[in-house]
Amino acid sequence: MPQRLVITGRSQEPRGRFAQELRRLRIERGLSLRELAKAVGWDASLFSKMENGQTLGGPEVVGALDQYYGTPGLLVTLWELALADPTQFKEQYRRYMVLESEAVSLWHYGVSRPPGLLQTDAYAREALLAGGLKGKELNQQVEARIGRRELLEGSEAPTFRSILSEAVLRTQMPNRGEWREQLEHLVEMSERPNVTLQVLPFSASFHGLASTDLMFLRLLDTRAVAYAENDVHGELISEPSRVERYQRTYDAIRDVALSPADSRKFILRMLEEVTCEPST
Repeated sequence: MPQRLVITGRSQEPRGRFAQELRRLRIERGLSLRELAKAVGWDASLFSKMENGQTLGGPEVVGALDQYYGTPGLLVTLWELALADPTQFKEQYRRYMVLESEAVSLWHYGVSRPPGLLQTDAYAREALLAGGLKGKELNQQVEARIGRRELLEGSEAPTFRSILSEAVLRTQMPNRGEWREQLEHLVEMSERPNVTLQVLPFSASFHGLASTDLMFLRLLDTRAVAYAENDVHGELISEPSRVERYQRTYDAIRDVALSPADSRKFILRMLEEVTCEPST
């Protein structure tokens, strides 16, 4: 295959291209960051980070820049491409992320944390920070993770079932207010028609996924793949016999998990406990 011809000389990587376009538009108009901030209404430090690739910003600020520069839809489109770009994820996740975006249904089991699709911004940051990320890489991975939540939005969103070990709901964040927000978010997500949330209580005792987070993806061609992950290793599994074994284990867990209605009540009780605990 012939190498793609690069005409503009600008970055072919979505995140880099977005940052370059932001800087180009500002410089062409002879604006300083401070002048742009005054005209558009956001802090100059945010625009600096966006132009340096440290953050993508949000849809509101990008839309405001499109309007200010008279480029309707251009920056929002580049922002969406940067947000969805699988190369921003670590190498072992990239193939999985591509398949996840194509899935028509997803099933998840979580050992100690809710899946990224159900995490708040604050929870995602805390979890990635605990994993050793910091600085620019931390900011990029947080944005990449919260950007995945769009997968569950819209009328054509895939169906998603998540079974959470009770340990997930017992492992609180350091900031109690942020932990309440995460629990509230789980309750809100459980009310969506395409989302089913269940809790596996400690009383369920031993099972085959005691130390493994698992995600199943059902693809358009009816194939199913699985992604299994523990503290030190993640693996994308496509071999039918292995996927089937994991599916049987998952089904056994689902059979002993609380019903969706009882799971919602369980999370609400956890929320009440956090709210009622005295501050320290």
